[in-house]
Amino acid sequence: MSFNLNAKRVALMVWAGAIAMSPLTANAMHIMEGFLPPTWALVWWALFIPFVIMSVRNLKQIVSEDANKKVLLALCGAFIFVLSALKLPSVTGSCSHPTGVGLAVILFGFMVVPVLGGIALLFQALLLAHGGISTLGANGMSMAVIGPMIGYLVWIAANRINLRKDVAVFLVAFVADISTYAVTSLQLGAAFPDPQLGAMASMSKFMGIFLFTQLTIAVAEGLLTVLIYEQLTKRELISFQERVLR
Repeated sequence: MSFNLNAKRVALMVWAGAIAMSPLTANAMHIMEGFLPPTWALVWWALFIPFVIMSVRNLKQIVSEDANKKVLLALCGAFIFVLSALKLPSVTGSCSHPTGVGLAVILFGFMVVPVLGGIALLFQALLLAHGGISTLGANGMSMAVIGPMIGYLVWIAANRINLRKDVAVFLVAFVADISTYAVTSLQLGAAFPDPQLGAMASMSKFMGIFLFTQLTIAVAEGLLTVLIYEQLTKRELISFQERVLR
């Protein structure tokens, strides 16, 4: 089918764009296995699980209404997996990475991302030593829940003020990326507060480290998301009728 052929072509663009953004060596930024104290790891898992359950229900509803959307959902999942698996060096031995959640937020709303992002994080933890199982709840809340949620609010606001679509798409991807790192910094700051200045000071230090490279990465992710979105539109894999506020 031409639909599947076009989807495969767009998927190849995702891989090509991701490879172009990726250096040869680095370590992953997802909070690694065993890094969080057990109490904090359990807290973030407890917060993440309800969103996963709601996301599963939302995905079932989307597919039941239109089975053809499985292709776009798979593309969004691949986009998240590939971009969030990239390893881009930051400073002091840390690393950053894109998140890839913006495309799914724009096409389906943020409630599909907890499952798509959770699957990506799970496979990365098991197969790539990227992140971890104990910290998957924390990584999931930052990258698959709060970041996409804030990006979705940006998408709603951009549509209400009739912002140009390419600008709106860029802002969604950019803000969702930066928000993910702000949440990660908050998680690390809360788990490892500064002995003298407290958690907020520690959070500022973590954010300062990640922001050094994350601004550039977020811009690149925003531009790549705009490119993929435009290709989907040109190949009529999505219609203007589908790109409405949910």
